[in-house]
Amino acid sequence: MSAPVIAVSRLEKTYLTRAGSRIRALADVTLDIGDGEFVTIVGPSGCGKTTLLRILGGLLAASSGSVELLGRRISGPSRKVGMVFQDPVLLPWRTVLDNVMLPVVVLRLDRATYRRRARELLALVGLTGFEDKYPHELSGGMRQRVALARALVHDPALLLMDEPFGALDAMTREAMNLELQRIWRESGKTVAFITHSIPEAAFLGDRVIVMSPRPGRIVDVVSVELGRPRDLDMLGSDAFGVYTRKIRQMLGPKGWLE
Repeated sequence: MSAPVIAVSRLEKTYLTRAGSRIRALADVTLDIGDGEFVTIVGPSGCGKTTLLRILGGLLAASSGSVELLGRRISGPSRKVGMVFQDPVLLPWRTVLDNVMLPVVVLRLDRATYRRRARELLALVGLTGFEDKYPHELSGGMRQRVALARALVHDPALLLMDEPFGALDAMTREAMNLELQRIWRESGKTVAFITHSIPEAAFLGDRVIVMSPRPGRIVDVVSVELGRPRDLDMLGSDAFGVYTRKIRQMLGPKGWLE
């Protein structure tokens, strides 16, 4: 087996409040994510899911423990990581294509080469013909597709997604889950995806990381042994129900989602 893309060992994160008290957000988190794997992370609100993702992305420092990306200790943001948040954060004065090109500008990469890649990614996410549109001309789902293309444009090894579909309506969210599954399979990227939705976690993930209330610990890791590609009919199957019930039981009586 090849070395993991991400290796987390005994990770801890404690925040110091303005009042001088300490809040322990993460406790003894150990996790490996393999090359090309799609891992979902689910847990109650405030359990440290976003904190974990920000540490993986180099946006936040760990209090103790180690986090390695491709065998090297993470010490800050890396061009080997792409991130997608719940809010697509598109610049309203830039066209779709220019929004996708933003990491290329920031990283000072060759614009001609990556402009071609940006157009290819817009085709991959189903936005051919929208290159010259502005964010206000797009639906919520389309704006998230732009954010996804932007996160992939500089060819990162790891894609981190923090509840990217949480603000979408149910039908658009299901459509985006199908699209993300397709894009992941075609791009071959390694993905870590945070969600509040147990069905979404089970539908997308090769493995589901189940976290406890704060301080966030890994309660269990559930391997989802369902075929790929997965379709929406699978959501009503007995096999799928086995996974969602198992995950919900791990979260206890407050396993409902906020």
